[in-house]
Amino acid sequence: MKHSPANGVSLEELLSNGGCGMSESVTAVQKDTAPQSPMTDNQKAGKTTDVRGIPRRSSIIKDGSRAGRERKKTVSFSSSLTERKISSAADCISSMVEGTELRKVRSNSRVYQRYFLLESDLQALRWEPSKKELGKACIAIPSIKEVRTGRNTETFRTNGVYDQISEDCAFSIIYGETYESLDLVANSAEVANIWVTGLRYMMLYGKHALDMIASSHDSLRLAWLTEMFSSVDVSDGPCGEEEGICLRSAVGLIRKVNPGVKNGKVEQRFKELHRNKERTTGIRVTKEEFVEVFHDLCTRPEIYFLLVQFSSNKEFLDTKDLMRFLEAEQGVAQVTEDMSLELIQSHEPSEEGRRQGCLSLDGFTSYLTSLRCHLFDPEHNQVCQDMNQPLSHYFINSSHNTYLIEDQVNGPSDVNGYVRALKMGCRCVEVDVWDGPDDEPVVHTGHSLTSSVVFRCVLDVIERFAFVASEYPLILCVENHCSLGQQRVMLQHLRTILGDRLYTEPVSGGEGYLPSPFDLRGKILLKGQKLKEACGGTEGDVTDEDEGAEMKASAGAGTGAVKPATPPAAPKRFQLLKELSDLVTLCKSVRFKDFQVSFSTQKPWELCSFNEVVALCCTSESPGDFVNYNKRFLSRVYPDPMRVDSSNMNPQYLWKCGCQIVAMNYQTPGLMMDLNMAWFRQNGNCGYVLRPAIMRQEVSYFSADTRDSVPGVSPQLLHVKVISGQNLPRPRGSGAKGDVVDPYVYVEVHGIPADCAERRTRTVMHNGDNPIFDESFEFQVNLPELAMVRFVVLDDDFIGDEFIGQYTIPLECLQPGYRHLPLQSMTGEDLLHAQLFVHVAITNRRGGGKPHKRGLSVRKGKRGRQYAALRDLGVKAVDEVFKMATLPLKEATDLRENMQSSVDVFRELCGVSAAANLMQCVLALGSRVAGADGAPLLLFELRDQYPTMEPQGPLPEVLRKVVSTYEMMIQASRAVIDLSDGVYNRILQIQTTAMEFHEKLQTMAVKEGLKGRKVTRAVESFSWNITILKGQVDLLKRAKTEVQENLKQVHYAALTSDLSKGRTGQTTRPRCSLDAVHNKALTP
Repeated sequence: MKHSPANGVSLEELLSNGGCGMSESVTAVQKDTAPQSPMTDNQKAGKTTDVRGIPRRSSIIKDGSRAGRERKKTVSFSSSLTERKISSAADCISSMVEGTELRKVRSNSRVYQRYFLLESDLQALRWEPSKKELGKACIAIPSIKEVRTGRNTETFRTNGVYDQISEDCAFSIIYGETYESLDLVANSAEVANIWVTGLRYMMLYGKHALDMIASSHDSLRLAWLTEMFSSVDVSDGPCGEEEGICLRSAVGLIRKVNPGVKNGKVEQRFKELHRNKERTTGIRVTKEEFVEVFHDLCTRPEIYFLLVQFSSNKEFLDTKDLMRFLEAEQGVAQVTEDMSLELIQSHEPSEEGRRQGCLSLDGFTSYLTSLRCHLFDPEHNQVCQDMNQPLSHYFINSSHNTYLIEDQVNGPSDVNGYVRALKMGCRCVEVDVWDGPDDEPVVHTGHSLTSSVVFRCVLDVIERFAFVASEYPLILCVENHCSLGQQRVMLQHLRTILGDRLYTEPVSGGEGYLPSPFDLRGKILLKGQKLKEACGGTEGDVTDEDEGAEMKASAGAGTGAVKPATPPAAPKRFQLLKELSDLVTLCKSVRFKDFQVSFSTQKPWELCSFNEVVALCCTSESPGDFVNYNKRFLSRVYPDPMRVDSSNMNPQYLWKCGCQIVAMNYQTPGLMMDLNMAWFRQNGNCGYVLRPAIMRQEVSYFSADTRDSVPGVSPQLLHVKVISGQNLPRPRGSGAKGDVVDPYVYVEVHGIPADCAERRTRTVMHNGDNPIFDESFEFQVNLPELAMVRFVVLDDDFIGDEFIGQYTIPLECLQPGYRHLPLQSMTGEDLLHAQLFVHVAITNRRGGGKPHKRGLSVRKGKRGRQYAALRDLGVKAVDEVFKMATLPLKEATDLRENMQSSVDVFRELCGVSAAANLMQCVLALGSRVAGADGAPLLLFELRDQYPTMEPQGPLPEVLRKVVSTYEMMIQASRAVIDLSDGVYNRILQIQTTAMEFHEKLQTMAVKEGLKGRKVTRAVESFSWNITILKGQVDLLKRAKTEVQENLKQVHYAALTSDLSKGRTGQTTRPRCSLDAVHNKALTP
């Protein structure tokens, strides 16, 4: 056994990149005692590494590779910690008795490598070497008050390198009458979990721990496996005289429970057992062998550690444990014991467990992998947004050249392109119609070698599949290049095949907005050219729309063709049949000139199509104008004609400006289609997604290229922990490494520029079955309504990392808590049994925490607080109105910030993570407030509107701080409840008064002497100020709702943890529903 030097080294040398890395001196010590931790090249050289997020880079392309890496990949062997998987307290204690290298962190930014072990009599924890006397380098188990996970003590927060310590590898032991802390960092999250679980078990059962382990070890699992094993006909197979069951039956039983494991792997494991036991002739499997292989292949240690965290270190969850887990972590409201029992009956495999109302490790695994724990919120599987807004207020799922199933130049055309797109929820398809043989119009891309499909066949397919996936309107973009004769055939087909589904109601000149998707259900809208109202004949001429000609010109320029010296010719014109023109009503095609012309002349039913290059130019040069344009008018963006390979543009670049119709090449899979398909799943996959309010409100300020917080929108903090993966397949087409997979995970956030970010886990070598990552990341999201999260799993390879699977989800669809997500292939199909296990928490959500400022010493005080700033317009009367808002805006900010800051301090003193809510805070206190006689030192008085915390005797200093901080939090919460309505009404009145100037603002600005750009700036400043006022009103309303939710959680957690005054010691206690607590909180 080797030990580390006694001298401390700086923490910067030991910890880097948010992982559990070690310096070179420590690595030499670790070689024989523990698995290697992730290290960068700088760490190996003993240098300090600058810790920052990985720079944004291009994401997955078709072949799934990534290029241009800017940091060395790190590797974790932590999944192979032991040959036997940890699935019981006995396994944890056994590992602790053997001992482990841990790092001891001090507040002076020093770290000491020490060898920690549990004494064989299980009465003390000691470490060596140490400068302390032998008797002092130990902690008696009975003196331990709490074992705290994460970086959640004052030592961790103030040591100067907080961000370089992995949240998942850190833990603290709180001990002694003065609540001292021993702060430790393990080499991996699994090692930390072993120590936390074992120590908590020792705290609970003390010297009786071994007796408890002996009586409860795997009892439910063993009974179930015995029952399962006995259910097999022992006479099956050709060797009925031998003991046990045949190999095929044993493999079938294990794959029934874990269908993701391969037959060959199970058979190989049984054969290895037989070889170890020198059973070279037998092909039967005994019960003991079956149980051992089942344990190895079907045990997930990460779920075991989670189970004991909520089961008070029992080997199972009872109904109250499960209720606490559902309430505190999963964010489930109004949980009852009957609900818990129902879950147990549904998921517990053992008859004994169902009878006793207990959920074993296997039952808990079944629950966590069920649809109940899917990352995607099931509420979004149905239409859940307001569908009565104008059509221009929605993003619309759209396809480009829908008839093509390959590239844009030589690819075939096929009606199956429409079938695929419409089944996937597409609500805008394209039809490029040209003269065909036998007087039948055909569909294909002009000026290319693509094949043709008959127009009539296209309409037949559209009529059949138009409303299979969605009842909301379908937009049919018709690019008409036919002669008048074949236009008459087109007209006949449209009327005959689509009939009453065509929307042909004439528009009213006084309408300011388009109808809503709800009003247009079951209708097909034609988008195309339309003759002028004054046209009295049977036909007239209009401007030709020809995207194919654009593609041809671009392709010619790209291949070195000589450009004409003359300026480009005027747009071609062609004859349009009036009856065909009359079918176009709500989506008349018009050419875009500039925003000022459109604002003054364009009608709501007129639609402009933008080339991708032109649209991106608008997003960079006039982002505010583009957003305002899309508040009233529909805009369609089609791919750059240079994309002859049918590659896709990034739809997020256009959505951030409010562009409704972003046409995608459905035949090309990859990142861009992943984003598109995931985005439209959030509203029942109906093809319409309501845009953020700041993009719809007539008077609001939003710049699409913002790289900072959005005015009037409260940023959210997204916490993602990637825990593990299951059944990760070998990358498609990969054969160089055989069946070996070396996976790692990227977590990407896509949204406005301020929100785009990505982080990656370490690589887990040679493990695709159940790689353990255990890494946590945080992302600030400034516009949550436009953000998406993407999980990408790659196979680490020297030549080029290969794509394994991905899953993309809108932020609004995330369910908080512990969740599984299915991995999908490059083409969007689910990979059989492949999934990731993650934990998610979001600010202002049930089951998640609030944004925090890390550490008590760095939290902003009131003097450094930033208040919402209003802009001067240069129009005196309007500026005077806005100046009246300065004081109420300051009061609103102080009310919110004081409340949130007090919650932050209380959370930190409770020793929980930044992702924790107040229910989790109170539950954490429950394990800490027990006195010498076992009675709690603190109780909550719940009879008042605001729960009070009352000491039950003398308190140690740390608990006195908790009480005083709690009182500050209640005072700040009371202020929000009592004062927010008055401040809210004052701001609302100022907003109403200011809006009276809106219609005449430009006239007033001119009278004040403003000209040109100054008038425009005055209008922008007015929109900015109104947006600030609206935003602060909304934030104040949310703060009041948050306080009410916090009071409910404190009340409920006090009952759950038996800390309610007058209820301690009761074996059964009445439990209020959360709604009842909410009503009490509202009672004056």
